[in-house]
Amino acid sequence: MLKGFQKKYLRGLAHAYKPVVHIGQKGLSESLSESLEEALESHELIKVKFVDFKEKEQKKEMIKKLEEASFCEMVGMTGHIAILFRQNRDPEKRKISVPKK
Repeated sequence: MLKGFQKKYLRGLAHAYKPVVHIGQKGLSESLSESLEEALESHELIKVKFVDFKEKEQKKEMIKKLEEASFCEMVGMTGHIAILFRQNRDPEKRKISVPKK
């Protein structure tokens, strides 16, 4: 569970990133889960863009399901783009070091 200052730090890092996963009309599908998993494994910090879902509650519900399925955490959401983070399990492959204090 990330603290507020850690989420703020990660949002700052993600600012220049482009969305790597797009959620379209099919919603949460098997292929979406696979691409999300690959993206988190290789990047740790990613942006997810909602293409066909415009309601805030729908997006929140989908993010909650994605967090549970892939053990990641949302660090921010602006408009139709959510920022997700999951630290690599292998300490040697970690690209992002989250500040402790």
